[in-house]
Amino acid sequence: MSSPLISRPFVRVLKKPAVGLLTLAVAVALQPGAALARQTETAAAHTPPPSIAERYAAADTFLGSGIADLIDNANIAPSFVGEGKDAGLFYRTGNRSHQRYLFLDLATRQVREVATTATLLAALTQASGKTVTLDDARLADVDYDPAKGTLAFEALDGHWRIGADGKAEKLPPEAPRLDLPSPDGKTKIVARAYNLYAVDVASGREVALTTDGTHEQPYGRSIPELSQILREGTEEPAMPVSGAWSPDGRYLLTWRLDTREVKKLSITQQNPPGSFYPRSFSYVYPLAGAEKLPQATRFVVDVQAALKSGKAKVVPIQMPPESILYPSPPDMNWVDGKPRMQWTERGYRQQAVYVADPATGATKIVAHEAVKPVITVTSSMIFPAPELGGELSISERSGWAQLYLVTPDNPDGGKALTTGDWEVLSVDHVAEDKASLIVTGVGREAARNPYWRALYRVSLNGGLTELTPEPLDHEAEVSPDGKWIVDQMSSPTTPSRAVLRDGTTGKIVMELAKADDSRLLAAGYTPPEPFKGVAADGKTPIYGMIYRPVHFDPKRSYPVIDNVYTGPTTTDVPSTWGMALRVPGNSIAQIGAVVVMIDGTGTSRRGQAFRLPAFQNLGEVGLDDHIALIRQMAAKYPYMDVNRVGVFGGSAGGYDTARFVLRRPDFFKVGVSASGNHDLRLDKTWWPEVSMGEADAATWERNSNMAVASQLKGHLLLVHGDIDDNVPITESFRLAKALIDAGRDVDMVVVPNATHNVYQPFFWKKLRDYFTLYLLGETPPPLGPVKPAAPAVALAH
Repeated sequence: MSSPLISRPFVRVLKKPAVGLLTLAVAVALQPGAALARQTETAAAHTPPPSIAERYAAADTFLGSGIADLIDNANIAPSFVGEGKDAGLFYRTGNRSHQRYLFLDLATRQVREVATTATLLAALTQASGKTVTLDDARLADVDYDPAKGTLAFEALDGHWRIGADGKAEKLPPEAPRLDLPSPDGKTKIVARAYNLYAVDVASGREVALTTDGTHEQPYGRSIPELSQILREGTEEPAMPVSGAWSPDGRYLLTWRLDTREVKKLSITQQNPPGSFYPRSFSYVYPLAGAEKLPQATRFVVDVQAALKSGKAKVVPIQMPPESILYPSPPDMNWVDGKPRMQWTERGYRQQAVYVADPATGATKIVAHEAVKPVITVTSSMIFPAPELGGELSISERSGWAQLYLVTPDNPDGGKALTTGDWEVLSVDHVAEDKASLIVTGVGREAARNPYWRALYRVSLNGGLTELTPEPLDHEAEVSPDGKWIVDQMSSPTTPSRAVLRDGTTGKIVMELAKADDSRLLAAGYTPPEPFKGVAADGKTPIYGMIYRPVHFDPKRSYPVIDNVYTGPTTTDVPSTWGMALRVPGNSIAQIGAVVVMIDGTGTSRRGQAFRLPAFQNLGEVGLDDHIALIRQMAAKYPYMDVNRVGVFGGSAGGYDTARFVLRRPDFFKVGVSASGNHDLRLDKTWWPEVSMGEADAATWERNSNMAVASQLKGHLLLVHGDIDDNVPITESFRLAKALIDAGRDVDMVVVPNATHNVYQPFFWKKLRDYFTLYLLGETPPPLGPVKPAAPAVALAH
């Protein structure tokens, strides 16, 4: 669980096995599932089981960036660049070690090489005066400007640019801009002592726009995130002015924060870099269990009038104050010359879009959404479409996330642009003639996996055309003018194929790249197997994935480890070839286990009815579905030992991990919970409330892991970063205390100077050790040689 959009940690993996397994691995890749068991039986009989040290070495090899070095064209990272005659597609082929950066001229369909990994490293070596290796460089975010012929990229912890002459130069770091310049640059807004001032750039003359700002009620200042506080070492870090100029540079739309009576969190960083002493901070973090949340009130100021008269008039926007559900500014934009603001009621009971008169503050609701029991904002959204005369709304009012055109005269209704028992995920383009648009959806084609994406052209006059007919998942990018689509199609068992399509018809006009996993298979990789079964109700189809180790022997018995993440905000099981490679199950299976991933009921992309079991029930949803599907897997593959089942996950998956071990202790014997939000009331407001609404105390308590701590029978490891800026570490401390108070055992690791992302080498070693000890019943290998410590840094006293 991350903020505000979900982003789960996926790990890239790789393995190099004994030579004797190479032929076997290729055969396995071509015949997954039951055929895999038959193909491996003979070879495994001649292959002695690897030692635990060898299995750990395999797990290390499958963890990190290694798999990227054995796969070509896994992700071409396409981006449409340039305009007019310079418009084209910038993409890459090859792999991390041998990347080619290419430019496709869309007018001529000619492709030319812009750079390679080797040329980038050579340019960095020349510029820095020392040899720069691939690992040293840490190349990232490579971009191309076809008009100037320049490359921009990240490397060596800095920003770099390579000109047309091929020489690299390091760009000076950009100082964060704290003021807010007008569109014409003639005026800027600055913040000082919690108030806002307008400054005429030419003369330096300034006028106070507000005068009564305070620490708890500042103007144009958002809530600082913990990462900002830690980076600057102060509870009041410098922050940019929060607001939006009108396009003509006359008005400023901004807001006032109110944190009065809001309870704060505190954090102590025990090992701050460069300091001998710990440091502690208090900070505002809106929590789901808080009685009082920070509030935002919006207003408009006629800045140009203020500069002329020397006196500002604050015009309140006539809309309700809005609860801040995460440390970020409220929605503020200008559409057709007027302020447009989306407002969300706490508990996600309703959302409304207000349009205001900037001179008077008078407002009108132009779009409104109220779906019971809650609006699931990860599956629905409202966004402006002035070219179509209103707002586009992806709404679940029919029970499925469908697209509507909502007009100001009917904010609660609108015209249904799509219908049916499937979900629209996004609107990717609106045609220039306003007659159609392109959307991405899932689940419309009955014969396909319901999680596979497809692109459709939707006519505003009715009718829908599929643009990506191949029965695969389509990860697509539409050009700004809508004329082209880059489509990377794949499935978990079908390597990616990247093509250029005609944006109108969807016809493939050019092959761009095909993924090549031959070296990966030759290195012994065992492909995952998709698995379809039914939920605990015995009838609802659900989907999973099975990962096996390279040294797989169907005659042996394997413990099962469930990589878990439930809940209505996302799905867990990979739907693409690239995702299937990046999950940590590839590495963890190598210790000698079968790792599974499962999307039970209560998760997303399958309609409201499929997701509703999660409402106010995060502590139980999907739990028995996971058990049911694991038993179905084991019925097909008896080498899966359902008497030795473990579970691990991070963030919301960390919550699930503890919950599974606590609520079904006779099935889930061992768990490793990372960064878990064990009491939802102590998490950021938006994530629990989109699943729970504004629940009562008894409901929150029922879903708390602390409430079921006494049910622990097996082994539970809690891992948390001491400066977690997403899920406060207090959640793991409170669960540890609840377990101790209940007379239960608990293991806990606090990772120093780690944020929400604790997925460092130490974490993976600790996770393997825990499952090796308590699930495999073996002794982990000893630690390797200790690397020399860095030179000591003298500390000031």
